[in-house]
Amino acid sequence: MDTVPAASPPTTPLLSEPASTPGHARSDNPSTRPFGTVLVANRGEIACRVIATLRRLGIRSVAVHSDADAGARHVSLADVAVRIGPAPAAESYLNVPAILDAARATGADAIHPGYGFLSENPELARACADAGIVFVGPGVAALEAMADKITAKEIVAARGVPVVPGSTGRDPGTGRALDDEALARAARDVGFPLLVKPSAGGGGKGMQVVTSADDLPAALASARRVATRSFGDGTLLVERLVARPRHIEVQVLADSRGAVVHLGERECSLQRRHQKVVEEAPSPLLDAATRERIGAAACEVARSVDYEGAGTVEFLVPAAEPTTFYFIEMNTRLQVEHPVTEMVTGLDLVEAQLRVAAGEPLRFAQEDVVLRGHAIEARVYAESPARGFLPATGEVLALTEPDGAGWRLDSSLTEGLRVGGDYDPLLAKAVAHGADRAQALDRLDRLLAETLVLGVDTNIGFLRALLGDPDVRSGDLDTGLIERFVAAGGVPSGTATEEDLAVVALFVLAGRPRGVPGAWGARDGWRLNASPRPHRVVLHVAPDDPHEVTVAGDVSDAVVHVDEGPRPGTARRAALTPAAGHAWRFTAEGRSETVHLATGADGSVWLSRAGRVVQVAVPTRTERLDAAARGRTVHPDGPTSPDVRAGMPGTVVAVSVADGESVDAGAVLVVVEAMKMEHALRAPHAGVVRLTARPGDLVRRDEVVARVERAPDDVAPVPADGPVAVVASDAAPAPDDLADPPGPSPMPRPEADIPAVPVPSHTPGAS
Repeated sequence: MDTVPAASPPTTPLLSEPASTPGHARSDNPSTRPFGTVLVANRGEIACRVIATLRRLGIRSVAVHSDADAGARHVSLADVAVRIGPAPAAESYLNVPAILDAARATGADAIHPGYGFLSENPELARACADAGIVFVGPGVAALEAMADKITAKEIVAARGVPVVPGSTGRDPGTGRALDDEALARAARDVGFPLLVKPSAGGGGKGMQVVTSADDLPAALASARRVATRSFGDGTLLVERLVARPRHIEVQVLADSRGAVVHLGERECSLQRRHQKVVEEAPSPLLDAATRERIGAAACEVARSVDYEGAGTVEFLVPAAEPTTFYFIEMNTRLQVEHPVTEMVTGLDLVEAQLRVAAGEPLRFAQEDVVLRGHAIEARVYAESPARGFLPATGEVLALTEPDGAGWRLDSSLTEGLRVGGDYDPLLAKAVAHGADRAQALDRLDRLLAETLVLGVDTNIGFLRALLGDPDVRSGDLDTGLIERFVAAGGVPSGTATEEDLAVVALFVLAGRPRGVPGAWGARDGWRLNASPRPHRVVLHVAPDDPHEVTVAGDVSDAVVHVDEGPRPGTARRAALTPAAGHAWRFTAEGRSETVHLATGADGSVWLSRAGRVVQVAVPTRTERLDAAARGRTVHPDGPTSPDVRAGMPGTVVAVSVADGESVDAGAVLVVVEAMKMEHALRAPHAGVVRLTARPGDLVRRDEVVARVERAPDDVAPVPADGPVAVVASDAAPAPDDLADPPGPSPMPRPEADIPAVPVPSHTPGAS
């Protein structure tokens, strides 16, 4: 297989006619369509992407949806949509009978499973065969063989494909899964550090890195819990942890006549918690000889199980030994990162899947496959990088998805969409192609810069920072790079600057109702025989970070002061004027720029400015007074709160202590799981635990799941000059407060004597 530079980006065949660039591999036959009706047994961006190819081929598409996805983008794109159950995946997208019923009811000839959910489930493949419906994927035997990592390793090793040293996960005599004691013995033989992996499933779910024997019991418990809950199989294995590994995978295609080809490799080394974040094709690591060898090994893996359709064979390559590779698993489905292969080959892999499933032969041989240029993909997740990458929820308040040459955006987003915590947090895939790697990186950064999502936290800012890292730019990658990047402070803080606060304050004022000039309580600042008094807005960048902004004059020509009084303030002349939709023009000190603003259901303001997105809470007077009434306590070492809050919406999967138990600071109290991730909540200080959550409970972001009460002699009262924010004083007339109700106000404002304590801000629509 040849690799050549691209003079220009190839035409991507997803939403247009198939690529016709000379030398590009093609599997399409525009004169025929393989099926009349295809049901897409999935949701989100992959359902949208499959439907795009079905529409291009003239195939009638059927979407399925849960109650949570009734208004989702994939539902509106399909020709027909069928409800299959409530929000929990086990009762909808994992419900094989419901999906088969939908296929029968709509006359579907075939079912495309996408990735995730039932895409590698032999039960769905069997049910399709029994119903006379084509499953767009490999046969049951191949699914079962490769679904079990232990069996897969044994099969490919017998064919001469190198595998990572480690345990088999099963007793060689009885064939039973190894228990924790046997795994501990196997771990001693393998040596530390090592990797604990579920035998079933894929995508890195449940994998745990273990650096010492002391950490092994907890890792085994967590991996087994995730494997049992996610795959219905708690079998585990242990493998040697390859030093500075690079994750290289090879895309294969095989037909029912025994023809197998590979479409080059993808570099997937930029991972976080064993989940891929950025992928590219081809790998900047491999030379031509190694590319040929690893491609041949991948084809041998496919032949070992008589594979049919599109699949991906994954390998680990030691960074220090780039000509060495080890098989780790085969994904018997389409991959999230398949677009980068499409961009460098000109193939539509979904169309190729459909044609193979319909019994058509591959229409090209290995020597016809040519890779042109370079392509890079970044996964856009609903998550909060500044909060440790915890999954995020909310409503999409404003959205911009740009068109441009050399890139594409596979997305499930629409304005008004509610992003909940029921499913994987992947929202979109940003993909760019270039004549070389540098151009592809530049185009991807530009695509991300022009993509706007307000109302739910995303990792777009983090992705742009990561793409600018010198090691990423140079291609010096490994699976630990992101962890090092984060530890070195690579995560954007998400903190609003003083100028951001000025923009938000002007926006809040621009959207408020104005009173009648001259009336008592008028809300335009008018006063009899005096200059208008300034407007005041209290903003919270974080729960414990309040700021006071005063605005003198009209929002189109104002003097804005940020944090006057105890803190050094900044005054600037600024203006905010509407542009179009959620776009505004902000002018400060003669410099003008476009910003984007939207208000959430909870009243918080989302601001996109200079490539950054920040959320600023605008608490009402009632919320501030309630916070002050609740009070705070102070420990000699600093301010603390007894409340232990969920950092993300999810399900309580474990409670590690008993109600009333005494714990030390840092002890794990509750474990919350959502969107493929477990998050341990720890005691903020030593004390007695009072639990408010039980296993199985659904919790919202920032919901209190436990309290840790200190001993009475370990608490001091809040000092007069303690960590509170005085939001008004008697020293001068109080400025206008946006939270005041209209009408006469002859009495002194109670807020002047009551300190306001910040209240936690919540993601709009968090559940």
